[in-house]
Amino acid sequence: MPDFLELPARSAKPRATGLTHVLDQGAGVAAASDVLASAAAHIDIWKIGWGTAYLDSAIEAKLALLAEHRVAACLGGTLLEIAWAQGVAADCLAWAGDVGFRYVEVSRGTVAMSRTQKRELIRRASRDFDVLAEVGAKAPGEPNPARHWPGECLADLEAGARWVVTEGRQSGTVGTFDEAGRVRPEVVEAVVGAVGERRVIFEAPRTGQQAWFVRRFGADVNLGNVALGDVLSVETLRLGLRSDTAAVPRRERAERDTA
Repeated sequence: MPDFLELPARSAKPRATGLTHVLDQGAGVAAASDVLASAAAHIDIWKIGWGTAYLDSAIEAKLALLAEHRVAACLGGTLLEIAWAQGVAADCLAWAGDVGFRYVEVSRGTVAMSRTQKRELIRRASRDFDVLAEVGAKAPGEPNPARHWPGECLADLEAGARWVVTEGRQSGTVGTFDEAGRVRPEVVEAVVGAVGERRVIFEAPRTGQQAWFVRRFGADVNLGNVALGDVLSVETLRLGLRSDTAAVPRRERAERDTA
């Protein structure tokens, strides 16, 4: 990067906070390579969404490419949920490790799974993987998330999850957001009040949502479900290089004053 601008402090990889977690909806190896060529330094976790990893004949090549760029590959929670419902969660986890996943997401938004069963799955997965535990329903109108999510987040972390992920889906219209995509601040503050912002990855696929979190928590907020094509855009939001977050007063440089 050039260095003539004054920018907010920003952690560098490997990061413990300020994570950018992207959602891969089925990109091929060549498409992934294009993204990594320009944006690998700004991507921490690459989630292979839904069951696409199960169908991708080039999954091992893609995961090897991610490893070369020091980007952690994460298996999406939906595939593990389906495997759990069919009684083959152990087989799914063994396969995930064999092909090269370092992280797995544990969720309960697709199949009927109790909080106790979810914690048991987290304990099992955390033996071999870093676990992201997602909270929230995938359908709009979930009742009282500000009341229920904090306890589930605490229990998931105690069970062995490294981070909790607040549901937003790729649409940005559920869980953390209302049906119009507006942030539900009471939900965010309840979760942060329970576990702290550093342990939370906020799914925020829309620009306005990302900007809200940056304004509220700063450049090193953890953001999830970022589209592959939006990685550099999100980094500009973090660094105040976009009007949505460019709130730093303009300062004239001495050499210009005396030129």
